Amino acid sequence: MRRAARTGGLRVAVVGGGIGGLTLAAALRTLGVSCLIFEQAREFATTGAGVQLAPNAVRPLHRLGLSDALGEHAVRIDAIEFRNREGDGIARTELGSECEELFGAPYYAVHRVQLHRALYDLVGPDDLRTGRRLVRTEESADRVRLTFQDGSVHEADAVVGSDGIHSVVRDTLRRDSPVFSGLSAFRGLVPVDRLPPTARRPLVRLWLGAGGHFVAYPVAAGRLLSFTAVSALGAGTGESWSARADPAVVRAAFEGWDEAVGDILRGAREVGRWALHDREPLATWSTGRLTLLGDAAHPMLPFMAQGANQAVEDAMDLAACLADAGPDSVRAALRRYESLRVPRTTAIQSGSRGSAAAMHLADGPEQRARDEAMRQGAALHHRAWLYAYDTAGGGRGRA
Repeated sequence: MRRAARTGGLRVAVVGGGIGGLTLAAALRTLGVSCLIFEQAREFATTGAGVQLAPNAVRPLHRLGLSDALGEHAVRIDAIEFRNREGDGIARTELGSECEELFGAPYYAVHRVQLHRALYDLVGPDDLRTGRRLVRTEESADRVRLTFQDGSVHEADAVVGSDGIHSVVRDTLRRDSPVFSGLSAFRGLVPVDRLPPTARRPLVRLWLGAGGHFVAYPVAAGRLLSFTAVSALGAGTGESWSARADPAVVRAAFEGWDEAVGDILRGAREVGRWALHDREPLATWSTGRLTLLGDAAHPMLPFMAQGANQAVEDAMDLAACLADAGPDSVRAALRRYESLRVPRTTAIQSGSRGSAAAMHLADGPEQRARDEAMRQGAALHHRAWLYAYDTAGGGRGRA
């Protein structure tokens, strides 16, 4: 239920209408804080691949009112399985009911477009301005002035940059550049009716091999299988959300892997390509009235499947910090937000970067040691540091 905006209260502007920005707007709405979202696209994307939602994100999304939408569109995952390229098992982490008992929420896999739509439905069109490409921010003692490419201007007490790895807001705080990992992700969706029955099982499956890995899980209520093939194949540094790859070339790169990988790639008609970048962690990402959220603050390589989850956490923690702030106390609220988020996101960002080398080991002593370590750490309770974290407005306590 939406609370009325507080008379004379804080005016928040969010730059970027992705998962993090919409989650923040929805959370602020429940707290009665006025918020406008400025999104550069004129229309939201209608394509995308899958997103893994761990309990640390599912709990707050449930609190915002997405229980029914996730129950309808997402797939409740029973386990995460790791295999070698031939398909032999390495380790398995049980999720299912054990995950719900330990962490108060399921582990979901969801189509990104369906998650984004559910968040948009919470926020609605009234607080969203599309076709607004930010070109300049000007911060003064008592406000921030945003200027957009179309000539429009907006002033707010606090501005949140949720505008992705190429954040314009971040550029006003820190001049740095994305760091190329040397790897690309090839992503796609395959209707499960093109695949053997085993593809419909509610599992996240990962195959690890020398120089690459492959991930697959069902989304869209089990109708589609989302896959990501990670490799140095064609690893130019250019970034694009619309770049395409030849499915035959990707299939050839994973020739000789487990038959299940081949089945999935043979079923793919279209494959998108993303050059994988992150940025160096920031020790601080706020000024007096500007702050960052999600990929704008801490872009991560996808190897811990926490990018979207951390954006949700950011949004909920930031909303809680802003809930009681007024125009004159924004700085203190943003410093508290940083104190909650920077240590955790830095650890996950660094861990995601370090995971690539371990996942892509060639057969040998290091690979065998890695496999043994994965088996020893497979029990679900080892993930408590990730999954038990609850946001500042939550009710289960922090990890």
